[in-house]
This record gives sequence, C-alpha cells and structure tokens, in this order.
Amino acid sequence: MTDYDIIIAGAGPAGLTAAIYARRAGKSVLVLEKAAFGGQITHSPKVENYPGFPVISGNELAEKLMDQALALGAEVDVDTVIDVVDLGEWKSVITESKEYICSAVIIASGSKHRTLGLPNEEELTGNGVSYCVLCDGAFFAGREVAVIGGGNSALQEAVLLSETCSKVTVIQNLGFLTGEESLIKNLQARQNVHFIFNTIVTGLNGKDELTSLTLKNTESNTESDFAVNGIFVAIGQVPENKPFAGVCDIDERGYIVANETCCTRTAGVFVAGDCRTKGIRQITTATGDGASAALAACKYIEDTRVL
Repeated sequence: MTDYDIIIAGAGPAGLTAAIYARRAGKSVLVLEKAAFGGQITHSPKVENYPGFPVISGNELAEKLMDQALALGAEVDVDTVIDVVDLGEWKSVITESKEYICSAVIIASGSKHRTLGLPNEEELTGNGVSYCVLCDGAFFAGREVAVIGGGNSALQEAVLLSETCSKVTVIQNLGFLTGEESLIKNLQARQNVHFIFNTIVTGLNGKDELTSLTLKNTESNTESDFAVNGIFVAIGQVPENKPFAGVCDIDERGYIVANETCCTRTAGVFVAGDCRTKGIRQITTATGDGASAALAACKYIEDTRVL
C-alpha cells in the first residue's frame, strides 16, 4: 500500500504545476519542499514574460500556483529529500524526518544561486555580498553597487537597483550582455547605470564589510581595484540533484539527463524544471515540464495498475 500516488520533490513553478495536473487527474499528491515554496521565482521582484500577466511579482505568482494546488487537494510539507530508491512498482522517498512509499516520483528540485567561489565570499555574505536584490536591495539605497553577470536575472536586478542606488555598475565577463534586448535598452537609458565588459571578479576586499573588488580584464590580463558598497551576484544557478543520483543519470554540470518527455532512466521517476538538461530555463518552460511530467506519471501509474 502506497502513501501517495505521486510525490513531488520541489515546490517551484515546475513542482506546483505538476501537483495541479496530477490532482486534476485524480491522483493523491504530496509536495515536499526544503526551503521556500515557490522556488527561485520568489526572488524576482518583477516578472514580465509570463503569459496572462503583463507584470506580476514572483511572490504573487508563486502564491497563485500554491493556492491552486492546495485548492485541488495537494498536500505539502517542509522536508528535505535525501534519497529516492527504486523498489520496482513502488518508489521509496526518504527525507530527513521519514520515509514515504509512492507509485511515482517527480523531481522538481530546481537550483540555487551560483557563487563566485572566492576567498572571503562566505564571510562577506550579508555584509556587502548578496544574491538577492529583493532581499537586500533596500539596504543600499543611495549607495554605489555592482551587479555581477549579464543575463536576464542580472539585468533585472540592475533595473531594480537603479531606482534607489546612486550608481549601478554591471560587470560582465563577456564583451556583450546576454539578456533580453528590452532589458538592455532599459538599462542603457539610465544615467546611473554603467557597464564593464570582459572583466571578472578575482577578489572581494574588506574585513567586516565589503569595501572594494579586485577586477581582472580578460583581454589585457590586468587587475585593478574597484570601490563599491555592495555587490549582487547573478551568474546563474547550480542544480541540487545529488539525492537523486541513484535513480537518474546526471551530466557533468549536475543536471538530470532528460528530454521533453521528462522521463529519467528509471521507470516511474520523472524530472521537471530547471534541474534537468535543457536549452532554455524560464518560468514558462518549468511549468510546461511540470505538466508533461505529471501527465507522464499519471499514465505510468495507470499502465502499471492495469498489468
């Protein structure tokens, strides 16, 4: 006897969409989340590319997904999945507090902020080094800050910071920005936003709080000191898939190997969202994965019960 038809590891857009689809198909569902419900989207102060919502905060969108899943009867719990074991027809999901038995598992573990990997980074986190404008941006009003990165997340954070900070410098390791053209034009039109290209951060300076960065130009190979009150690191995400290595193939970057079918190498184990191998990681692709994984899991359960 199983505890649930489907257990979903992760409550970001992928996991919550999977819960919605699975419940609509009449399956019992438990969603396990180790941190904040809504995933990384909750760190986005303004989402402008989700269909149906010209502008919505990440928190509000996450709340809507969560409310819909709960209204349909999905159960949720705060717990950390530490292992998944294939028992054939059933799967064992082991958390820090207990073990669950289910018919199918959907992994929607998402990813976490990638750090610079520099000495002093951990010590200065919260003292000038941050990974979330929504969390810490208000502390730097009227001050000079830098955003590390040139993708959509970095540019969105730069836009928000430019509204309250005296100066915002975007530091990009490439010779160009990789974010959306509309964001680039938005920033280029702001007088307090500046750009430094072909440059990496090689040092974080300061004892009790960040005072400056050591920057290295990758073309000239020269280093310089750059005074700044704070930095916001937005250089991508790191998948959190180690607990699932026993039932999934994981590539060299840490992503679970799966295509648009969201099937892993283990029958009855599916993956959705930013934690799987894919070319584009957006909220819309995460919700699409959630729907695909849920429908595939429901079909797997129904086919298995017929046998």
